[in-house]
Amino acid sequence: MSSSDTSITNIVLVHSAFADGSGWRRVYDLLTDRGYRVTVVQNPLTSFDDDVAATRRVLAQQDGPTILVGHSWGGTVITEAGTHQHVAGLVYVAALIPDSGQTSGQQYEGFAADASDAEAAFMRDTQVPVNMAVFARPVSEAAWHTRPSWAVWGTQDKAFDQAMLRHMAERAGATITTVEGSHAVYLTQAETVADVIMTAAEKAST
Repeated sequence: MSSSDTSITNIVLVHSAFADGSGWRRVYDLLTDRGYRVTVVQNPLTSFDDDVAATRRVLAQQDGPTILVGHSWGGTVITEAGTHQHVAGLVYVAALIPDSGQTSGQQYEGFAADASDAEAAFMRDTQVPVNMAVFARPVSEAAWHTRPSWAVWGTQDKAFDQAMLRHMAERAGATITTVEGSHAVYLTQAETVADVIMTAAEKAST
């Protein structure tokens, strides 16, 4: 599949807490190789409002309909930022999917069980400090109420309970994909994640 199959070619990727945008490299490469225009948001992780503002600034720079993708904490960010006029669809990658008025106070443990030692060490050494208050801020308006959504996660995710992931995705009416993998599925199963994003770009344009 190439981007010529769909009118949506803009993809915006939002990273999680304790991380930065570099984790999206494999997904970025797979999508750009297929002709998509991909932008990676660098969340400051200083406050919920700051992360949402950073994402909206990137969305404002897009030249048309965009698929907005978030991993883990990034799911909360895209749920709030996804009401932006350029957002045509949402993709949640092992992500939180809060509803309007809900917060995202969650633990982030055991998130990279299927990564290699070198990958896990790199992720450890590049962790970004996060203001823990971000998890206590409620979403004002959940974008999935008005945008089509997709969700993908790993069946070996130890950060989020499988039942919780399924409940959030089903509540959002998301098209669900599961794959054997950990919470770091965007890194370890980049091909599957990229395929879900491309499917979203195709379906959201029809």
